[in-house]
Amino acid sequence: MADSDRGEPIDVLLVEDDEGDVLMTKEAFEYYKIRNRLHVVTDGEQALQFLRQAGPYADAPRPGLILLDVNLPRLSGLEVLAELKRDPDLLFIPTVMLTTSQAEEDILRSYELHANAYVSKPVDFEHFIEAIRQIDDFFLALVKLPVLPA
Repeated sequence: MADSDRGEPIDVLLVEDDEGDVLMTKEAFEYYKIRNRLHVVTDGEQALQFLRQAGPYADAPRPGLILLDVNLPRLSGLEVLAELKRDPDLLFIPTVMLTTSQAEEDILRSYELHANAYVSKPVDFEHFIEAIRQIDDFFLALVKLPVLPA
């Protein structure tokens, strides 16, 4: 979709502890010229601080999309998702579980906790960056999202 059809860029929060996956996500944003601003935190506690604009993230923007890994240090992605969906200020932010886990219990639990999607990370670079492009196209170009307060 042409950039002119996409509206204003939004902030995307990537919660990912694997440096290689962070790098591939950044490269996907560059390769596909995704104009949205990518922010990265590496564990579940940092994610909640970022989202609640607490501690070192007091000036963090409110993301329009969260890409959340299941397997994270300190608080798992599922624990973060549960917290998000309990918080009336955060529950409407679309959250995509983007993970290597293909465990049925992780998939079921993610949807029980109201994840908007569950995407298994492709292992090779080409398929990985294509998955990022498709997530961006779907959630940020095709789907109508609520306007969230800042």
